[in-house]
Amino acid sequence: MSQESQLTTALAEAAATAGHAPSVHNTQPWRWRVLPDALELRSVADRQLAASDPEGRLLAISCGTALHHARLALAAEGWRAVVERLPDPADSELLARLTDLSHTTADPDAMRMVQCMQVRHTDRRPVSDEPVPPTAIEEISRAVTAEGCRLQILDRDEMLELAATAGHADTVEAEDPELRAELAYWTSRAGEGTGLPAEVLPEQPAQTTVPGRDFGRPGSLPVGPGHDRMAVYAMLHGDEDERDSWLRAGEALSAGWLTATRLGVSVVPLSAVVEVPGTRQTLRQMLSGIGFPYIALRLGIADPTQAGPPHTPRLATAQVVDTSAVRGEHG
Repeated sequence: MSQESQLTTALAEAAATAGHAPSVHNTQPWRWRVLPDALELRSVADRQLAASDPEGRLLAISCGTALHHARLALAAEGWRAVVERLPDPADSELLARLTDLSHTTADPDAMRMVQCMQVRHTDRRPVSDEPVPPTAIEEISRAVTAEGCRLQILDRDEMLELAATAGHADTVEAEDPELRAELAYWTSRAGEGTGLPAEVLPEQPAQTTVPGRDFGRPGSLPVGPGHDRMAVYAMLHGDEDERDSWLRAGEALSAGWLTATRLGVSVVPLSAVVEVPGTRQTLRQMLSGIGFPYIALRLGIADPTQAGPPHTPRLATAQVVDTSAVRGEHG
């Protein structure tokens, strides 16, 4: 196989691997276009949360996680790429282009991270009473920082403020019929390849210091009697509040989450607090006004006595990866 054929195969496989990336409500709001010598990441307007995410903040963060997954998949196969973020101001759906690819040795760290993509999931149940090792928190924070963002670990007072803020955000969203309808749509898509099936949603509200999102309907995931008293809460934040910074926030979220998965640490993103403008401003005040909050996170050690929840469904590769530009060249 020629190096050109190897490259297009690697690009298509990286785009497919990126399908494991987490996204808000499992919307998977991305589409990849494989070119002979580049890979383009585009947003999909039909899978944007129009009511809760009108500015596209969470859409860009979600696409950023997929971008980081694709970068790792290429590195694991020995390809180094230059990342162009928002390369064409006239094309708002084009979020990134991976280009100027060169072949090098396979990155063993990236290979381990690709393995973590296969097992990573979101477990919204209370965590165990085992504390998260400080060394793990430090390693997760370093992974986030390496992608241009920061992770602020919340102290007790900040955690209680986050709890009050999350509760207020939930109240605001519960009173908005458009938001309720949107949530109902993304939690009733069994067999569609996107959304949150009942099996990944708790059957009753979990005992947590910071309340999780009220999805408007109970799921079927059994919830034990535990509490999250040993959980660590953190805020992913950065210096800007623009589309390219949201994209980078997604890359940082992916890096931190995959690192956490490798270290046996459970991660639950808390996005409702950034969806409501008022509560997002409260989070900014918690950052002393020196940064912009992208998403809050709960970190903990999952209860070893409970089986992990199933993985959320994924769209078929053909629905998210367009290879038409290279199909004619290689038959």
